[in-house]
Amino acid sequence: MSQTITVRIPDEMRNKLEELSKAEHKPVSDLVRNSLRRYISIYKFRQLRNMTLPFAESSGILTDDDEVLALARDSARLNKEDALMEW
Repeated sequence: MSQTITVRIPDEMRNKLEELSKAEHKPVSDLVRNSLRRYISIYKFRQLRNMTLPFAESSGILTDDDEVLALARDSARLNKEDALMEW
């Protein structure tokens, strides 16, 4: 079910939304809805990241680069195990 909400925004923001709406050929409501959807997704991601951060840190994963390297190592290990299982 759809709900209607009213939000107060500055005139300048409304003008920019109108310009963007015309440039993108999309209704303002679609732009706002997509922005809210993205904000909620980012919020959920940050919550999950904060929950898993202590586990990552205890495993020596302190940066995004550490995470990428760990994923690459795990992927290579799994590929090697898969190859061995085929024999």
